[in-house]
Amino acid sequence: MEGLSFFVGIIGNVISVLLFLSPIKTFWRIVEHKSTEDFQSLPYICTLLNSSLWTYYGITKPGAYLVATVNCFGILVEATYVTLFLIYAPTRAIRGKASVLVGILDVGTLAAAILVTRLALKGQARIDAIGIMCAGLNIIMYASPLSAMRSVVDTKSVEYMPFLLSFFLFLNGGIWAVYALLVGDLFVGIPSGIGFLLGTAQLLLYAIYRKAKPSRNIAVPDSLEEGTQHQPLITSS
Repeated sequence: MEGLSFFVGIIGNVISVLLFLSPIKTFWRIVEHKSTEDFQSLPYICTLLNSSLWTYYGITKPGAYLVATVNCFGILVEATYVTLFLIYAPTRAIRGKASVLVGILDVGTLAAAILVTRLALKGQARIDAIGIMCAGLNIIMYASPLSAMRSVVDTKSVEYMPFLLSFFLFLNGGIWAVYALLVGDLFVGIPSGIGFLLGTAQLLLYAIYRKAKPSRNIAVPDSLEEGTQHQPLITSS
């Protein structure tokens, strides 16, 4: 069973890496235009926090090194994305807002989580507290793809919900849910299972609306028009 869980975890790492790298096209455009235009920094700032917490979880929980390794990679990738946002923000106000969010979420929140769990909790209680934070943040981050799904239904078009992103969310959630089942990790399993169901729902929407005639009477949010749908990364899920 241990050998199987390791094999499944390696597959999960590979799929998660692809998910982390999926916004590269967006950031290539940012660098080329030397501006973040209408792209939003919040999804990437939240994903950086998410990866940091899961890395901490993977380091703290015995035997969860596969969780730590892939999310450590995620920290490097998301930190690069956030840095590019700060460099190429079109105005000082946008740069300042992003900087404040980075300070509050990626520095302050992470530091507080580490300090509280290290000083106030021990053993399994510490692992449980970190796991709850990680799973909770993952679930909250599902607001983004849910918004994209609603836009698909409203506009009868899948233009603003990239297929590969939805497909990899489906694969990522499914493989990590299997991994969680094999190792008996509820904190990995719950958000991964939700990711699998959400990815399945998105693929079903593709099957329904991929040939439908788009309705242009519905206003689409700027973030979706610019292709900034960002899937929550269930990489420790």
